[in-house]
Amino acid sequence: MREVDDALRQDQLERFLRNYGKLVLAVVVLGLLAFAGFLYWQHRQSAEAERNAEQLVLALDDLEAANLAGAEQKLAPLAAAEGGNAVLAQLTQAGIALSQGKANEAAVLYGKVALDADAPKPLRDLATVREVAARYDTLSPDAVIKRLSPLAQPGNPWYGVAGEMVGMAYLKQGKVKQAGPLLVAIAKDKQQPEGLRARVRQLAGTIGYDAIEDVVPATGGGDGSEDSARGDAAAAGE
Repeated sequence: MREVDDALRQDQLERFLRNYGKLVLAVVVLGLLAFAGFLYWQHRQSAEAERNAEQLVLALDDLEAANLAGAEQKLAPLAAAEGGNAVLAQLTQAGIALSQGKANEAAVLYGKVALDADAPKPLRDLATVREVAARYDTLSPDAVIKRLSPLAQPGNPWYGVAGEMVGMAYLKQGKVKQAGPLLVAIAKDKQQPEGLRARVRQLAGTIGYDAIEDVVPATGGGDGSEDSARGDAAAAGE
């Protein structure tokens, strides 16, 4: 019985190979070729990424040496490509244009990054803030508020910068009650740069909102020194 069973299995295998052997062989060969092609593509991508990264570093070296022409020449092909290096190249190009007083050109580049769904969100947020800042004088207050309100939230890395522009947009609309509390909150946020806090503190004071933090007296007592110190601080803020 075993011999009959082995013979039957051998016969079935031979028939399968005669009918489908070439097809199986073709599938195996195609699979191997596809895998080899994937490995080659992966190697090319890795090598290209390394070359682009090196090119970006060289462009930044030119910028540090104030060689703007050389930096632009190296950044142009990177910005026209795809991937993370392309986004960084576009942001760098925009920064160069902004430093040269080419606000419109910079805004276009920042806008391209801001709308790039493949770009990392932190870079898209950076581009959004920079684009709005570059176009601020030509954008309507509504547009500024719409673009930056999602970033002008406590805890967001762009809370202070975006919030300042949103507050100024509210003031252009005459919406003091919306601008005041926002500016006061930014002024009292110790995570923000001191220069920014001073600006919004002064701006809040001009519209009647006190953004001066309470002054703690050096010594206790009921001689009114605390009230006097707070009054002097408020006067200084005004």
